[in-house]
This record gives sequence, structure tokens and C-alpha cells, in this order.
Amino acid sequence: MKRLAAWLLIAATVLSGCAAGNPGEGLGNGWQPEKTMELEYAHEFQVDYYQGGYKQISLADGSRFLVIPEGGKLPEGIAGDIVPLYQPIENIYLAATAAMCLFDGLGRADAIRLSGTKAEGWYIDSARRAMENGSMLYAGKYSEPDYERILEEHCSLAVESTMIGHASGVKEKLEELGIPVLIDQASHESHPLGRTEWIKLYGALLNEEEKAQALFDRQVKYMEEAAAGEPTGKTVAFFYISSTGSAVVRKSGDYVSKMIELAGGEYIFHDLGDPEKSTSTVNLEMETFFAAAKDADVVIYNSAISGQVESLAQLLERCPLLEQFKAVQTGDVWCTSQNMYQEILQLGQMTKEFHQVFTTREPDSLELDFLYRLK
Repeated sequence: MKRLAAWLLIAATVLSGCAAGNPGEGLGNGWQPEKTMELEYAHEFQVDYYQGGYKQISLADGSRFLVIPEGGKLPEGIAGDIVPLYQPIENIYLAATAAMCLFDGLGRADAIRLSGTKAEGWYIDSARRAMENGSMLYAGKYSEPDYERILEEHCSLAVESTMIGHASGVKEKLEELGIPVLIDQASHESHPLGRTEWIKLYGALLNEEEKAQALFDRQVKYMEEAAAGEPTGKTVAFFYISSTGSAVVRKSGDYVSKMIELAGGEYIFHDLGDPEKSTSTVNLEMETFFAAAKDADVVIYNSAISGQVESLAQLLERCPLLEQFKAVQTGDVWCTSQNMYQEILQLGQMTKEFHQVFTTREPDSLELDFLYRLK
């Protein structure tokens, strides 16, 4: 709990005043919100509730959406920058891959008709099945959407990741075609549970607030269990080997390194990466990586990016130098499952699994969903 409280204090200090919108700002037509959604960790969105079932969603990038209840009408005189979204919100084009688990957790993957990821790219069973049976269709990746298909399927909303900022003209083209674009900014949240808390935004879109709150509370409980004790003293290297032979590691302050620290571990890189840049990883030459990571107590190989590794021997084939690492010699080498980055709904559970890995004396007895030991 001490580590969790520390992260909360840091987040509150850094992000005070940075939350999306301001409670009571209104719609510009005299309406004032009856209440504002309570958020514990997220700072990149806000939901205000109005009379008659209307909801305003405000994002940190300045965009605002008014969710209009089924059968409702667009209120007169609202501010011109507010984008109306009419319920039921369906036939969504989802190009923000990480958000799929949130729809899935709510039991509302049926609201998504169009995917920016092909079937073989999904590690979420419901998404893969939906694409295989045709209830979800591929409509091009975020940078090259199939506009014709998107129009044919009567898309009511495009949910994009922040990567759309690198796709010149795509957002503008979708809006020109009359398709609202909501940019999921969960990746900008400073705390891992801030990412998970975005389930409340999608819960508001789909009238599933109670279910969203219950699912979020479960992850908070996992996180509290993981962060309740003192630091374990275990140093941790989290990385993968690129096709060019360099080590790709998470930069300091990234949400994965924060989960490691909340779980009681000590991430080996304390001041790595430019905090002003949005990139979450840093490429290191093997010599530099070896010097920093060779004495780490625990090695976690990130197969979610570089492909599944089934054994320690297979990992050493990719990088023979790892044989000299302390963790390899002591047998404390772990691998992530490939669904890790598509499961932001489970970040509390992932943190708890990190904690189990750092504290267990019987590693083979652990039953984990996101990590497995390499032998």
C-alpha cells in the first residue's frame, strides 16, 4: 500500500490542473451538469452527466462529445465544438487496438463492427472469433482505413489511438465523411490504473457504467494487494531483442516500469529515455545493455513484441550473451504472454503477477495468465 500511495501522490502533484475539462463548464447553452464521473487515476478524460440522460465526454486534447440518449434530440445552442453521438452507438470502427479488451470486458464487443486489426493480430478470443465468423470486418489499419467499407457499414464512431496523429489527413477525412473520431488517450495516463480506468469512458458510451466500475474496482484490489508490502529488493530487467540485435527496453517512468516498481521490484534503468518524447521504449546497444542488466535478479523477456519464446534455450539462441546474466544462472527468467499489450483491463492483475514472481520461493507452483517461467 505504501508504494501505491507514493505513486498516487506523484500523479496528483504532476497532473493537478491537467484533467480534461472543468466540472460545471456546461454545454454553452445554459445547461449545467448534475454530476461528474468520479475518477481515481485517469486524468485524460472526464464525463459530465446532464438531465435526461445526456452525457458530455471531454478529452485532454480538447475534444468534446455529447452522448445523446436513444430517442433524444440534439439540444439547441450547444457549443459548436461539441460532437454529438447518438445512442445506441454501434458499428464502431476500432483502430485503437488496446481498447478492444475494454469493450470485451463490458460484454459489448458487439458494438464494434469494423476493426483496424486483422484476425491473426488479435489475442482477444472474442475479437478473433468475431472476425472469423464475419460479425466483425477488417476495415484497414489506422493509417489506411477502407473509407468505402466504413461508409457501407454505417459507422457511427471511429475510435482511434494517438497513432492517428502520424497518419496525415485520416482524421480529417473521416470527419469529412460525417464519422466522429474519438482518440483514445489512455496511453498518456501516468499510472497503470489510469489506463484501465478508461473502461469507464466506454461504459458511459454504452450505458454500462455499473459494470465498468465493478471491473475497475477488481483491478484496484489486485493492485493494492501487490503494492501492500515493502519493496522486495529484487532488481528487474524487462526487454526484448530486436531483429538488429539491440536490446529494446522500457524507458524510466513508463507504465510497465511503474508496474514493476509497484509490485516491489526495482527497474534497472532509473533515468532512461527522454520524458518529453511520447515513445515508451529505448534501443540500447548490447554492450550498454549488458553492463546495466547482467546482475539483475529477475529477467522478464517481452515476447509480446518480438514473438513467443518457449524455452530458455530458445532465448539464448536469440542472444547468447544472456547466458552470462545472473538471472539466467539462477533460473529467474520469465517471459510475457503475447496478449500483454491487448489487456489494459488487467493491469492490476499483471502487477500482482509481477509481485508473485518477485516474492515466490516455488516458481513452478505459480499459475499465471501473463507471465511464464523459461526453463
